[in-house]
Amino acid sequence: MASTAFSLSLPTFPSSSSTVKAKPSIFSHHLLFIAKNVPSSSLFSSSTRITKQIRTAFKIKCSSASFSNTLPSALLFDCDGVLVDTEKDGHRVSFNDTFNEKELGVTWDVDLYGELLKIGGGKERMTAYFNKTGWPDKAPKSEEERKEFIASLHKRKTELFMALIENRLLPLRPGVAELIDQALGEGVKVAVCSTSNEKAVSAVVSCLLGPERAEKIQIFAGDVVPRKKPDPREWSCLGSNPISHAYNIMLLSLGQEAIYTLAANTLGVEPSSCVVVEDSAIGLAAAKAAGMTCIVTKSGYTADEDFLNADAVFDCIGDPPEERFDLAFCGSLLEKQYVS
Repeated sequence: MASTAFSLSLPTFPSSSSTVKAKPSIFSHHLLFIAKNVPSSSLFSSSTRITKQIRTAFKIKCSSASFSNTLPSALLFDCDGVLVDTEKDGHRVSFNDTFNEKELGVTWDVDLYGELLKIGGGKERMTAYFNKTGWPDKAPKSEEERKEFIASLHKRKTELFMALIENRLLPLRPGVAELIDQALGEGVKVAVCSTSNEKAVSAVVSCLLGPERAEKIQIFAGDVVPRKKPDPREWSCLGSNPISHAYNIMLLSLGQEAIYTLAANTLGVEPSSCVVVEDSAIGLAAAKAAGMTCIVTKSGYTADEDFLNADAVFDCIGDPPEERFDLAFCGSLLEKQYVS
C-alpha cells in the first residue's frame, strides 16, 4: 500500500511496522498499471479500502511543521484537472461549440467525453472518435485533407477555450497558486507538463497564474514529444476488450512520461528529485515510469480512479486554512517512503 513519507504511530494496530518502499522498475510500473485498469481485476480492492480507511481515520494534515527542510529540485504540474478543472466545462464545451459552428451534428456528452479523455490530445481525440463512429458528411474524404480538417477544428476549439480562460470563467483549483509561490520563493524550479495544446496551456498559466509567475514557469506541452499514444488508428476505447483497453491507456501514459523526462532533462535536474502533481491514473503511471515522486489531487473525471501506486492522494492542494499539503511535504516524500 503506497503511503506518505512519514511513519504513523498506530496504537490500535500494535503489530504494524513500517518498511522502506522499494522503487519498482519502469516496466513493472506499466504492468501494475495494466493490471489495475482491467475492470475484471479486483486484485487491489482490499488494499484500496484499507488505504482510504486509514486516511479517513487519521485525517492527516501535511504541513511544514511536521517535516524536514529537504525540498524538490523541481515541481512539475499537469495542466488539465490539476491547475484548473478544465475538462467537463472547458475543453468539452469548446469542442461542442466548434462542432455546432461547423454544423457537424456531433455532441460529446459528459460521460462520452470521460471515455474520450483516454485519448491524449484534442486532434487525436477527434480523429479517434470519427474513425470509430464515422466521419461527418461535411468532412473531406482523403486522409491528408482530413488531417487539415481536424487541425482547423482544433484551432477553433483552442480559440474558444482560450476565451473561457481569458475571461476567467474557469478558476484555478484551490492551493495551486500558493504552492507555486512557495516553490518559486524557495528557488525550486516549476514547470507545467501536458499533452494538451501549447497555446491552451500557456493561456492557463499566463491568464490564471499571472504574468509574474508565468515568466518563471517553463511549459512542456502539445507536440513537444514526437507522438502521443495510443495512435488514433489503433484506438479501441469504446466497447473495447478490457485488456486491450488497459494496454492503450498504458501506451498513452508513455507520451506523458516522455514529457516529464524531457522536462527533467531541460531543467537540468534528476528525475528522482522531482515531485509531480497529477490528477489521473494515466498521469500517475507516467510520472512513476519517469522515475518521479507523484502526488495525486483528484479532479472531476478522475475521482474514482485507482491511485494505489501514488505517493500521496488528496482531493485538492487546498488554500489555508484548508491546506492539505505544502512544499515541505513535497520535499519529505523524497526522503523516504513507507508502507504499512
